[in-house]
Amino acid sequence: MQSSGNAGGVLYIVGTPIGNLEDITLRGVRVLKEADLIACEDTRQTQKLLQHYGIATKTISYHEHNEASRAEELMAKLREGMNIALVTDAGMPGISDPGYRVIVQAVGEGMTVVPIPGPAAFVTALAASGLPTDRCRFHGFLPPKSGQRRKALEELKSSAQTEAFYEAPHRLLDALEDVVGVLGAERPVVVARELTKLHEEFLRGQAQEVLATLQARGEVKGEIVLLLGKAEAEAAADTHLSVHARVRQIMAEEKLDEKAALKKVAKERGISKSEAYREMQRGR
Repeated sequence: MQSSGNAGGVLYIVGTPIGNLEDITLRGVRVLKEADLIACEDTRQTQKLLQHYGIATKTISYHEHNEASRAEELMAKLREGMNIALVTDAGMPGISDPGYRVIVQAVGEGMTVVPIPGPAAFVTALAASGLPTDRCRFHGFLPPKSGQRRKALEELKSSAQTEAFYEAPHRLLDALEDVVGVLGAERPVVVARELTKLHEEFLRGQAQEVLATLQARGEVKGEIVLLLGKAEAEAAADTHLSVHARVRQIMAEEKLDEKAALKKVAKERGISKSEAYREMQRGR
């Protein structure tokens, strides 16, 4: 095991499989075997993984309902020199899962915190989605109430990147209805369901098409990742920028010369190249 820079122990943040038990690294298995204690979101769920790999390390619960008190207990054990492996039911601790509180406390006290890479559902979904991967933003879960959810979606109308969310299966249809209502029926979406499990599924297409497919089923089950494709270039353009500023932005981002960038801005704003040129000159 790695020794701490302080007198205390090491907190290992261990990524665990999001479905298929074979999706854990050799290093992850070793750390779980060698740790003094494993802090689990659900000890019963983690035991399935531990039994599969013959790991007998003692476990303790660490979840959203006891996180505050348990974090203090875990910190005490770290100060005593214990090495602790932190896991959740699936994926990376702290990514829309418990773990943030104890990680922050350990970092704040100068403890050694070591991440052991593992799968994250939104990254797994993104890789196979067919949507652009050069720019992506992860939000966690969408707001459960329609009004707040629509407000959150409004901010993505002109998004120039892929937007990733987790969603509960019983809220997915309502969420997709709001996507259609706010972002439009033709917005590209991908619903990734039950990743790495027996019934893994990707539904790809325009928002209205994917919604109709799921509505026809009546009931949606399983763990869900919802990916929203970026807006069309015209919609994604920042119209708050002056023509001059937008031209400079395109030149920097797309490595175009001024003439080509100006042509793109004129098309974005529905004006002639000569009018765009005059506005650019005024903004210099």
